[in-house]
Amino acid sequence: MKSANNKILITGGASGIGLGLTERFIQENNTVIICGRRESVLKAVADKFPSVITRVCDLSVESERIALFEWVSQNHSDLNVLVNNAGVQQWMKMDDADFYQRAKEEITTNIEAPLHLSSLFIQLGSLDTIMNVTSGLSFVPLTKTPVYSATKAFFHSFTLSAQHLLKSKNIEVIEVVPPALNTDLGGKGIHDAAPPVSDFIEAIFQQLKEGKTQLTFGFSEAIAKANAYEIKNAFNRMNAG
Repeated sequence: MKSANNKILITGGASGIGLGLTERFIQENNTVIICGRRESVLKAVADKFPSVITRVCDLSVESERIALFEWVSQNHSDLNVLVNNAGVQQWMKMDDADFYQRAKEEITTNIEAPLHLSSLFIQLGSLDTIMNVTSGLSFVPLTKTPVYSATKAFFHSFTLSAQHLLKSKNIEVIEVVPPALNTDLGGKGIHDAAPPVSDFIEAIFQQLKEGKTQLTFGFSEAIAKANAYEIKNAFNRMNAG
């Protein structure tokens, strides 16, 4: 993937990792479109970065995903990069009264939405890159986030298949594998001690310029290279107590 002169759609691009990607892609001379549910949050980003194009969209709703694709097709038919970044993380137990409902929300946002968007956007003749944001938890689950970890494992597996399946269409598929970072994912304050998003963004953009298709940092770099014994030990450490 070239780092400049792209037109890029970033789902969930107004906060957390998505915002970090938005800022850096703008710095690299790209046109960036972001979408999200909250118009006020999108407006705040656009006020800071006037070149950003925004679109309100609830990706958990199938009709809104279709409407997003149709809007891009009509107004930004030269879009060449899709970044499937939006995600939901729920800290919960299996015996919680609302476990199943919350699990369905995660599955819809973290699996159904990016799969649907990918199937839609590969119809754009201009699309040449898909970036899928998975997680270090794709490789070893955190049991406090049982469904989130499982959705990211699914998305990691799907991304590997997509890399193979889309070669014939000349579409590059890149996996972005963040560790825990200082964002509000999962709730405010949970990840305050984690590394800043800026360090992660700097690391993965260097890897992107090196032509890598799996972009990792810190814990996610180590766990992506780990053997079965190391993964088992990591699981035990992460889920002790």
